[in-house]
Amino acid sequence: MDHRRRTAPGILRLQVLFLLFHTIAQIMAEQEVENLSGLSTNPEKDIFVVRENGTTCLMAEFAAKFIVPYDVWASNYVDLITEQADIPLSRGAEMKGRCGHNESELQVFWVDKAYALKMLFVKEGHNTSKGLEASWRLSKVQFVYDSSEKTYFKDAVNPGKHTANSHRLSALVTPAGKSYECQAQQTISLTSSDHQKTVAMLLSSVHIQPFDIISDFVFSEEHKCPVDEREQLEETLPLILGLILGLVIVITLTIYHIHHKLTANQVQIPRDRSQYKHMG
Repeated sequence: MDHRRRTAPGILRLQVLFLLFHTIAQIMAEQEVENLSGLSTNPEKDIFVVRENGTTCLMAEFAAKFIVPYDVWASNYVDLITEQADIPLSRGAEMKGRCGHNESELQVFWVDKAYALKMLFVKEGHNTSKGLEASWRLSKVQFVYDSSEKTYFKDAVNPGKHTANSHRLSALVTPAGKSYECQAQQTISLTSSDHQKTVAMLLSSVHIQPFDIISDFVFSEEHKCPVDEREQLEETLPLILGLILGLVIVITLTIYHIHHKLTANQVQIPRDRSQYKHMG
């Protein structure tokens, strides 16, 4: 009996470990991440895809660049001056991602993980006059950078890793079931752990959908940003005005032609009675 009591907890621990290992293996097998940036015709744009259970659950296309201020010694080696590193998101970057019903995440790493970007998306419902309406948004951005990396940083003072975070972010707000598209450049400000310096994240050529993708590798209907809609209106407005002006000219010429034809066919009645004898 004692021998059975001693072996029972050991068997139970093995079963728990086996179950845990099986669960982890299943999750890893069911989740896939793909960097498809090579398919983009824009050399500055990256394409990231997260798939779970063989179905696309997150797609993101965008170009990103980070403007990072950092300190260097002045020529007198006494004063500090601020330089600026322009760090683009590299093609061929490593990535991770996860999808959830109300929360999804994309992580990207490049230059031997000297730089890392994390983007958190949330979906939530709001009470409106039309009832409960759902939307999703970009709720958090985190950028980790290493100022000892020599590609973009030159002789930084106290080099090392720093983390820049967004604060109360609500960007890319989009109705649920739609993708967000914006060609115009947008700026997201991040606060760095390096003396609270402000890091600027520049996003452009954006097309993102972190929830409710219906077809594999296909974005749902686009929700365009206000800047793109305004630019599109500015582009189409001259065309619309030109068409209206052309239509007015055509109508005016048609009316003139009809009027001229009608008046030309009318018999002119002379006002002078002496001209009557010449008629008939």
